[in-house]
Amino acid sequence: MATDESPQNRDTPKVSRRGMLSGALAAGLGGAVVGAAGGGAAAWTMASSRAATVDDTDAVDLDRSHPFYGTGHQGGISTEPQRHTVFMTFRLAQTASAKSVQTLLARWSAAAAVMQDGRPVGTVQPEDDVAPPVDTGEAFGLSPASLTVTIGLGPALFDGRFGLAGHEPAVFTDLPPLNGDVLDPKFTGGELSVQACADDPQVCYHAVRNLARLGRSTVSPFWAVLGFGRASAGAGQETPRNLLGFKDGTRNVETDEQYEKFVWIKGGDQPWMEGGTYQVVRKIRMLLETWDTDRVGNQQQIIGRHKEEGSPLSGRHELDAPDFAAKSASGEPVIDPLSHVALAARENNDGVMIKRRGYNYTDGLDPNGELNAGLLFISYQNDPRHFVQLQNRLGGHDLLNEYIRHVGSAIFAVPPAPERGHYVAQDLFE
Repeated sequence: MATDESPQNRDTPKVSRRGMLSGALAAGLGGAVVGAAGGGAAAWTMASSRAATVDDTDAVDLDRSHPFYGTGHQGGISTEPQRHTVFMTFRLAQTASAKSVQTLLARWSAAAAVMQDGRPVGTVQPEDDVAPPVDTGEAFGLSPASLTVTIGLGPALFDGRFGLAGHEPAVFTDLPPLNGDVLDPKFTGGELSVQACADDPQVCYHAVRNLARLGRSTVSPFWAVLGFGRASAGAGQETPRNLLGFKDGTRNVETDEQYEKFVWIKGGDQPWMEGGTYQVVRKIRMLLETWDTDRVGNQQQIIGRHKEEGSPLSGRHELDAPDFAAKSASGEPVIDPLSHVALAARENNDGVMIKRRGYNYTDGLDPNGELNAGLLFISYQNDPRHFVQLQNRLGGHDLLNEYIRHVGSAIFAVPPAPERGHYVAQDLFE
């Protein structure tokens, strides 16, 4: 059983972002997860030691833990963003049944609760030398590092195989073709998803690796992204930077009122999703060599913000509200109407907001020797049509499209957090 021990009762010291080492990930590169993640793991290890912010006051408490049960909403959504993530989708075996899916979700829930408390899912060194370890062991002795595990269900789960067709929310379907899509089937879709986030990369890698191992007879890993350098900020956190060098996550969903209005499902058509949300994941490759040769003035025009401060071109400070009516001395808009900021702003989208909780990623080099890296965009919203509206606007007109490619995409229903003694999505099957 997981305990609710408070962070104050632990002794591990806080570590600043600059002081936190991430090379330990190399010890956990075995197992089934590696094949799905591809060659990005090694590059991710090297890239994750310093990312996002440069303020040493933005400290990491590696001993902090989050409860899995009884929180109303699953962790990893409104939780203050951690430094690293492993996101993985899964395909169900052809022999999977409703009962085996239930068993899997129950085992995943129990394991997530234990790991979020900083404990192994079973014995690391069995007494019997011929018995395999129950837990893979690479996180043994490590602190919880604010681990959260977020579990999602894909639209294909409701195709009739498991008797769930009548329980699919009306707004929950596969994403339609969107402006800007150049999707690779290898990074598209999935029947289940796991997002593990932690301030220690080895802790989140261990979480996904062991969940994949626990589900081996029911699911197989489909595609995965290993993210570093969070691209969003929570209370008390500095706004980080994406790989384009610009601050990312400014003007995000922050207040309880905004979460209630735009993120959490309330009064929906399916009771099992009450208090849940929808997760949209996009793997966005950035053409970094091309971007790096562009003049900074053009980069700022494309984004609509100053590169160092992060302020809108119409203002001086990061949190200044953009003035889209401001004109230059020559009468031109200060913020280009086709800039990323202008097209994404709530003021220009009927007030719509989505919770952005993304991460930078790198897959090393592509076959041409160019940097294969970008943004693992993750958003949470109580209506997927909000994301579709925003992406079609951006994908059709954004000046940034010259430098990015949407190569991966998926959508998942994220049920509310279970109470102790229950499991994720239990109400769906009852």
